[in-house]
Amino acid sequence: MTPALREWYLSDDIEELEYAALSRAALASLRLLAADPGAPRRRVVVAVDVPDGTAAADPDRGLDPAALGEVRVARTVPLAKAAAVHVDAADAEADVAAAARALPAADGGDDDAQFTVDGAEDHELLWFATQEIPQLVARRLG
Repeated sequence: MTPALREWYLSDDIEELEYAALSRAALASLRLLAADPGAPRRRVVVAVDVPDGTAAADPDRGLDPAALGEVRVARTVPLAKAAAVHVDAADAEADVAAAARALPAADGGDDDAQFTVDGAEDHELLWFATQEIPQLVARRLG
């Protein structure tokens, strides 16, 4: 969790902060989907614990609300270090697809588009153990 995320969320409860970080990562995943129309329409977040100093926020984007919680990892992290994978269920695909299409307009201040983006956020990401990653990939997120 970045200092900016902690300041924005205003909580010391680690579980609440982790959920806020997961929500921000899900939005970042949606942004990646918006940029790649050929990708399956499901948000994916890989939760990884890294040592302090390995991940850093971009100081040029520190005040950008879209970058809240965003970090860059300084080196490759082996998949074995992943704590869990979070993926949308199949029933979220239509809402996620609509949100990906609406994201540019929402970023531009369109309230209707933001409502559509928020519709994707209404879907809770499913939790998968790291041992389940091969099955997820084999099913193309199933």
